[in-house]
Amino acid sequence: MLKIEDVDKAYPGQRRGWRRGEPVQALQAVSLEITRGESFGLVGESGSGKSTLARCILQLEPVSAGRILFEGEDLSRLSPAAMRRARSRIQMVFQDPQASLNPRMSVHDIVTEPLVIHRDVMGLGARQRTERALELLQLVGLGEQHLFRKPHEFSGGQRQRIGIARALATSPSMLLLDEPTSALDVSVQAQVLNLLHDLQQRLSLTYLFISHDLAVIRYMCDRVALIHHGRLVEQGACQQVFEAPRSDYARELLAAVPSIEGIGVGAGAGLSTALRLS
Repeated sequence: MLKIEDVDKAYPGQRRGWRRGEPVQALQAVSLEITRGESFGLVGESGSGKSTLARCILQLEPVSAGRILFEGEDLSRLSPAAMRRARSRIQMVFQDPQASLNPRMSVHDIVTEPLVIHRDVMGLGARQRTERALELLQLVGLGEQHLFRKPHEFSGGQRQRIGIARALATSPSMLLLDEPTSALDVSVQAQVLNLLHDLQQRLSLTYLFISHDLAVIRYMCDRVALIHHGRLVEQGACQQVFEAPRSDYARELLAAVPSIEGIGVGAGAGLSTALRLS
């Protein structure tokens, strides 16, 4: 469904007087393939290139080299109009639900905005857009009474549910999930992750799940890739990578998870417990 072939992304170096420094290489020869219906995890430290890759997939950042194919189309070769249509099939859920929702817009306007932007694809009138917004709110566990409220009237978990509803508005086949639970409390993280899991089963969605939390990735994903300084250092089935890592970086990541007598503690353990109980 999504195929990334030898993608590089470089940013211009910092200007020093009339000269520029060396380019900053954010991604180097990144290759991976995500099949329809699976949940693929991308793990790395801050600054490793995870979010840059997501932005390149959406063509918010042009790649410096390589190709990104979505459902057989080379996204970098699409016209602006064709790329806009492609974005109706691949949507993004952002890390911070407070920052990603316009505080001046009602939930109705936030959720229906993609339907207005993609009206040539969706073909919905004003009443149909409102009906679709109500359907989406119910899908993510909210109700009609929330439709005309503003984002500040909601909790963090509810705001992320609104963000998920917005991402689902155009009936995409794939979601890019960029740290969608890292800004939430542990118990709320579990609720949102279980919602995402249920939505994937119900709507036959494909996920690219970006996170630095190994407990989240292990719960949500079928396969995982580890990225370090813009390079993929290991990828494979989650069980294989977590239980028999081949790379030094994977072993270092796993060793850094705090544990007491083999039982994880801290946020990861709390999340695992919450997921079992929810």
